[in-house]
Amino acid sequence: MEYNLADLFESVVDVVPEREALVYIDHPGTGAERRLTYAQLDAAANRIAHHLIDSGIQPGEHLGLHLYNGVEYLQTVLGCLKARIVPVNVNYRYVEEELVYLYRDADLVAVVFDAEFTDRVAAALPRTGRLRHLVRVGSPVPGAPEVPAVAFTEAEAAGSPARGFHARSADDQFIIYTGGTTGMPKGVMWRQEDLFFAGLGGGAPTGEPVKKPEELAERVAAGGSGITFFPTPPLMHGTSTLTAFIGFNFGQRIVIHRRFVPEEVLRTVEKERVTSMSLVGDAMLRPLIDALNGPMKGTDCSSMFSVSSSGAIMSETVRRQFRELVPNAMLLNNFGSSESGFNGTATDDSGPERGFRIRVNFRTQVVDPATHEPVAVGEIGRVAQCGHVPLGYYNDPRKTAETFFEKDGRRWVLLGDMATVDAEGVVTVLGRGSQCINTGGEKVYPEEVEQALKSHPDVYDALVAGVPDARWGNHVAAVVQLRKGADRLSLTDLQTHCRAHLAGYKIPRQLVITESIQRSPSGKADYRWAREVAVAADR
Repeated sequence: MEYNLADLFESVVDVVPEREALVYIDHPGTGAERRLTYAQLDAAANRIAHHLIDSGIQPGEHLGLHLYNGVEYLQTVLGCLKARIVPVNVNYRYVEEELVYLYRDADLVAVVFDAEFTDRVAAALPRTGRLRHLVRVGSPVPGAPEVPAVAFTEAEAAGSPARGFHARSADDQFIIYTGGTTGMPKGVMWRQEDLFFAGLGGGAPTGEPVKKPEELAERVAAGGSGITFFPTPPLMHGTSTLTAFIGFNFGQRIVIHRRFVPEEVLRTVEKERVTSMSLVGDAMLRPLIDALNGPMKGTDCSSMFSVSSSGAIMSETVRRQFRELVPNAMLLNNFGSSESGFNGTATDDSGPERGFRIRVNFRTQVVDPATHEPVAVGEIGRVAQCGHVPLGYYNDPRKTAETFFEKDGRRWVLLGDMATVDAEGVVTVLGRGSQCINTGGEKVYPEEVEQALKSHPDVYDALVAGVPDARWGNHVAAVVQLRKGADRLSLTDLQTHCRAHLAGYKIPRQLVITESIQRSPSGKADYRWAREVAVAADR
């Protein structure tokens, strides 16, 4: 047995077949839900795997998941892994041109899609080249174009519930497409063994990784149940799917919603006794706080012992507000990426004054991007990680060469995050180098300014961008969404507030009030949008 995700999952199924594995709650208010044990989820994944094999899809070929959250998403990912087909996530917000790019760049030969995306799939299909098999989840949408798709229910019914697959390998791939904040999406190619250790903590994210594949099931058999993981962002973002697999590796229960609706999330926390919830930054945590202070006041959240965020920071102010409402839950700002997996967790003293400080794992360093040597204490470099790292970017040798390197006989990935390191090895993450604002020769990282902005009592959400400036080259612009009921905020008020947290050159010189901040479905910042809004307001 190797470190293959399908092999590992099956080993867990065999020791806890009757334990509940997955709870799916459909559209809010409908009450519709599905519950599957480990044995039932395994059989369901086997069925879709056999359908894909019978349809002529070969090991190593790529299948796109163009889906909202649902049983079908995780079932298909598992089915792909069982059949040695490479799963590829598809951002369901993409429109025709973006889909054509991703379908072609990823060399997709098959797509499993939600029926409501039929029009987009139909528009992209003639321009995709290699795409030859479609599976539709849900009933046909009236008026939607016709596409040669098999209904998911039919595909599932036709496939065998038994295993009977060929031997798998630790080298089998898992591709995670990441849109980032700039440029076209890139497909990060992971060997499954590397992903198991870097992204899934080697079967024990908070403890000692397993030393052999068989040990995973041994640990599950020796332990008990009682943990419920609730990844609230879309599964199309790697973090949520990896959270689900962390739960599977523990032999525990996963709860998913079709979409993030704060009131429904809290109802599920209470009903299902959720113990560990993951989300993305203030964009998801703030609405939960508002609901707990409003229509969901009194909701029993006592079962929750951790709320974790990756991809965006839970700011100090928002963390404090949530702790007042749910004092028993630990709030964890995790740091990682599609290219590195997990790097570390923020210290308790992270905040506007001290910055986003991370206690990193032993495989993470801050290095000079030119020499790849560790930087001195206090110097700015880029975060890098060695050991279990991806193979590179699919179909992008130039970007692969820029991002991945070898040193001292080990493979490394160079992330886009700028950072410093102190004498105790604590890393302060400054922000993405691509978003750095050069103003009057000084460098300003948006995330640092956003932390200060969001500590203002009238600020609900904020993004920071650089706007061309004849005097300074660029000036710092704050795009702000006010809290409901807040008085109109002036630039002077905001600057006065920020001076208590930031050096003078980091203080915003422009304020744009907007009805809402545009983010991805998972809560990640849309800096291109923020820059466009600020530039338009400056004209």
